[in-house]
Formats: sequence, C-alpha cells, structure tokens
Amino acid sequence: MDDTQGTPDVGPARAKAAQDLSVPAILMMVMGGFWVLYSLYGMVGSAGSTEAQMDAINTVLAQYPPDLQEKMRGLVAAFSSPGFRILSSLPGLLLNAAVVFGAWKMKNLQTYGLAMTAAILSCIPCCGPCCGLGIIPGVWALVVLNRADVKAAFR
Repeated sequence: MDDTQGTPDVGPARAKAAQDLSVPAILMMVMGGFWVLYSLYGMVGSAGSTEAQMDAINTVLAQYPPDLQEKMRGLVAAFSSPGFRILSSLPGLLLNAAVVFGAWKMKNLQTYGLAMTAAILSCIPCCGPCCGLGIIPGVWALVVLNRADVKAAFR
C-alpha cells in the first residue's frame, strides 16, 4: 500500500525554494516576534511614572515658573497614561504581527502576496522588526521571492 497517498507532491524545485526561504523567514519570525513582545510590554508594562522618575522630573522643573511646571506635569501624565501607551504601541504590534504571519506563510510556501508584503514590511526601518535589523532578512527574502522558480513553487 502506498503511504504517500493524500500528501502533496513535493518536487525538488519546491524543496529547493523552501530551503532557500527557510533562513530569512525564520529570522523575520524571530525579529518580528521580539518586536510583538516589546509592543505588548509597551502596552501593559511599567504602568505610569515611578516615584523616582517623578522626583527627577520635579528637580528639573524646579528651575521653571510654576505655571510651566504644572503644564509639563500634565504633559508627562498624558504621555504616561495607559491610553497613550496603547495607541503608541498598537501600530508596531499590528505591523510586526503581519511580518510574523507573512514569514510563517513564506516558510510554508503559501500565499505569495502575503510573503512579499511581510518581506517589504520587514525592510521599512520604522515599521519593521528590530528598528532596522529586519532589513537584512527582508531584502534576502525579496531577492529569493523574486526568482522565477520560487514564484512557481508557491503555485
């Protein structure tokens, strides 16, 4: 009895494409995963200003007029609010979650468009994983993804 029944045919060209995309996809998943965790920490971690931070802020503000001190304390409170932390971390979380998901699809040779999108997002320094370190696996993935044999392996 043939025990390969039901499994897709994995030709040598498809296996080569999967091997060529494996390392950049894994690097993109790892870096994007770290950035997702960092964004989640930014949302929920270090809630508010600590007493030591407020003492340092008050020391710096002591040289300014009282009305400016109050405005600056209000500004510090706004920037350390949970709403601001969530809003400022959300874009990084979403973009890097897309990089991780697209890299997973790339590694499995599924959804060519999503794999290309993840590679492009990884190349954008302010959006991609690890503040610019994602450029290396992103460009590597783009070069490999644009080869004709790799495009054919996704079909």
